[in-house]
Amino acid sequence: IVLQVLPILPYALSFAAGAMIFIVVEEVIPESQKGGHTDLATMGLILGFIVMMSLDVSLGWKLQWIANQLKFFVYL
Repeated sequence: IVLQVLPILPYALSFAAGAMIFIVVEEVIPESQKGGHTDLATMGLILGFIVMMSLDVSLGWKLQWIANQLKFFVYL
């Protein structure tokens, strides 16, 4: 059964992570729900998280390269 589910595992885990973020924002962070704009606050946080992760994936390799170059210069 594991080999049959393996191709969809990343998507299932992504869905589970999104559900956890939604629950945390809706239930655990009450300050975001004040003012009557509950859905807007939740969607804003999720959109911000998506942008943050997209930038991390797209720029992560470049920032790691820069950090390695800086370490090289510190050792000189």
